[in-house]
Amino acid sequence: MILEDLQLWHDPIPRSGPENMAVDEWLLEREEIPLLRVYDWLGDWVSLGYFGQRREAEAMMGKGVPLVRRATGGGIVDHRIDRTYSLVVPKSCELARRRGTESYRAIHTVLAAALHMVGVEARLITEDSEHDSAACFEKSVAWDIADGEGNKLAGAGQRRTRSGLLHQGSVVVAADCRDLFVALAEGVALKVVAIRREPSEEDLAAMIEKFQSGAWLERR
Repeated sequence: MILEDLQLWHDPIPRSGPENMAVDEWLLEREEIPLLRVYDWLGDWVSLGYFGQRREAEAMMGKGVPLVRRATGGGIVDHRIDRTYSLVVPKSCELARRRGTESYRAIHTVLAAALHMVGVEARLITEDSEHDSAACFEKSVAWDIADGEGNKLAGAGQRRTRSGLLHQGSVVVAADCRDLFVALAEGVALKVVAIRREPSEEDLAAMIEKFQSGAWLERR
């Protein structure tokens, strides 16, 4: 267990790339109890990390696929083939104050155990791959998760602000992901409470505008 309490939100609304990023930023700014959000995408979205290059994403995925830039790090992720979750940890929690590699390892250790619980062979990768690729699932870094044959199953990007830690994760498995994320939640915290959040259009308007702006997408 790495947290005392956790809110679990299965977001029922598939959202566009900018809206998904806006919801996570909104949660990071307001939540005082850690929250695990499980969510889907409206349409065929690809995201790139904060330091990613738009031209690389377009060369890899084609110019017809809509792109959104995350506020977290990491590589290019094709959300047509994955399942996504975000863990929001307020600054008051010890986990939010750990170094990046330490919090990454702690969260993925629990996720690997959750994958085992739903019948997926999974192990932690302990070293960065020598393979050079901007695509998240073509390049593994330490504490990513792979299957028994070494294929990457899960990666994530993180961001720390004055509010706390945002961990945005991506998993590529055929298992029942609802069971997977329940197992992740129960492995992360001693006490898990299922909740609903309903951010209004007014809550999200400025954040959506930020993530859908050309200036944000072109910043690298």
